[in-house]
Amino acid sequence: MNYLDELENESIYIMREVAAQFENPVILFSGGKDSITLVHLAIKAFYPAKIPFRLMHVDTGHNFPETIAFRDQLVNDLGLDLIVRYVEDSIKRKNIKEESGRYASRNKLQTITLLEGIEEFGFDACIGGARRDEEKARAKERIFSIRDDFGQWDARNQRPELFDMLNGKISKGENVRVFPISNWTELDVWNYIKREKIKLPSVYFTHKRKVFMRDGLIWSDSEFIHRDEHEEVFEKDVRFRTVGDMTCTAAVDSIANNLDAVISEIEAAEISERGARIDDKRSEAAMEERKEEGYF
Repeated sequence: MNYLDELENESIYIMREVAAQFENPVILFSGGKDSITLVHLAIKAFYPAKIPFRLMHVDTGHNFPETIAFRDQLVNDLGLDLIVRYVEDSIKRKNIKEESGRYASRNKLQTITLLEGIEEFGFDACIGGARRDEEKARAKERIFSIRDDFGQWDARNQRPELFDMLNGKISKGENVRVFPISNWTELDVWNYIKREKIKLPSVYFTHKRKVFMRDGLIWSDSEFIHRDEHEEVFEKDVRFRTVGDMTCTAAVDSIANNLDAVISEIEAAEISERGARIDDKRSEAAMEERKEEGYF
């Protein structure tokens, strides 16, 4: 076996453990490369049977149109059961308040909508595509990461996972976040996508887009993003290395229009994958603070 086989086998083992240990699991699906890889792994884990998990997408309403179109096509092609819950609905119920100002984003607001969805459907395990190499807060997570009955995460209350023994025992009201590709790197994911011929949204490859510069980052021009008068819009060849919604994801200057070119670009990169995530720059511990509140 090569290393991709070993990573795949570990992820399939985790998927099967989720099916065995939990009554009502769900895959948290964003339409990004990591969650698409999760769906592919789940298909392999249970083939020829159908995936025993539903998918849930927390839609901020500010997503890239290309990602939403891809999500709907994928679900339709594979015959999957997709649940969509909208941040807009949580705002209308006055459970959360819309941000305002230059850096306004709904990214943090997703947490409330996610927790509402988990409670509505009674999910006891939520499978996500987070990886330890992405960010220091995510490096603290176990593969089976416990959330209390308020949906919150405590970095100091983590279970040991010796010899790949995964303990999914929880009390009523608690749930587990499960990360089957936790031990993968960004480059592992791309090499696996290439090997398995997995289709991705077009935003991952170079394309012309109207953008503007702010804080040294390339922002998409969008009706959802406040732009100052002096911030000039221009057209540029870019792609997205990571895909959140449009208000929190910066583009990268790129001419990579195929998988080989993307992989070469990542191998030569001097900044991390989440270096283009605007939401991570709000504070030194931005990701950990969001995770403590119940974030993905």
